Amino acid sequence: MMEADHEDGSYDRNKELKLFDETKAGVKGLVDAGLTKLPKIFVHDNHKVNDSSSSSSSSATNVSIPVIDLGSLHEEGNSRHEIVQKVKDAGEKWGFFQVVNHKIPQSILDEMLDGVRKFHEQDAEVKKEFYSRDITKRVFYNTNFNFYTTSEVNLRDTLYCLLAPRPLDPHQLPSIWRSCQETGTDAVEIAFVGVRPRRQLPQEHRLR
Repeated sequence: MMEADHEDGSYDRNKELKLFDETKAGVKGLVDAGLTKLPKIFVHDNHKVNDSSSSSSSSATNVSIPVIDLGSLHEEGNSRHEIVQKVKDAGEKWGFFQVVNHKIPQSILDEMLDGVRKFHEQDAEVKKEFYSRDITKRVFYNTNFNFYTTSEVNLRDTLYCLLAPRPLDPHQLPSIWRSCQETGTDAVEIAFVGVRPRRQLPQEHRLR
C-alpha cells in the first residue's frame, strides 16, 4: 500500500486510513502482498509507547483478569443475576473476561478457533464480502473497530458475530464457518444481556 503524501511531501493520515480501508483486505492483506515497510498508520509514537509501557508495567502485579464462573447458572436463588452483574462489570471496566465451567466441549472451542483462522487465511476477494464498518450487521469483519478515531491503529483484523437476542441464520455465516455454529447458548445469552446497556435491550430481554 502506498503512503498518502501531499505534493509538498506532507503526510495525509486520513487519506492513508481511507486508502487502506477501501482495500477491504485488512492487515492480512498487507502480509499477503509481501509488505516490506510498515504503513505510517500502524507506527506508534515512541514517546507515547514508552510512557504507556512504563506506567502499565509498574502496576502489572496488581492486575488480574476477571473470571466468570457459570457453574451456578441454573441453581436456585440469585446466581443468574449475580453472574450477569459480574459480566456487566467486567465488560464495562475491562472489556474482556475469562469464562469457566461453561460446559462447552473443548472440541467445539478448538473448532471455532480453527474456523476463525481459516476465515482469515481465505483469499482476500472471498473475505471482502464481509468487510464492513456497519455495526448493525450480524456478521462482519474489519481492522480495528475504532480505526478512524484512535491515534494508534493496531495490526489486528477481527471477525464479529452477533448471536443474540435473535438466533443467527446459519446462511449469514461465512461458508467456512458453518460447521462451527454450535455454541454455549447460556454463555452467549448471559454475556449479551449483561454487557449491553439496559436501554438498548428489547423489553423481553431486560433484567428486573
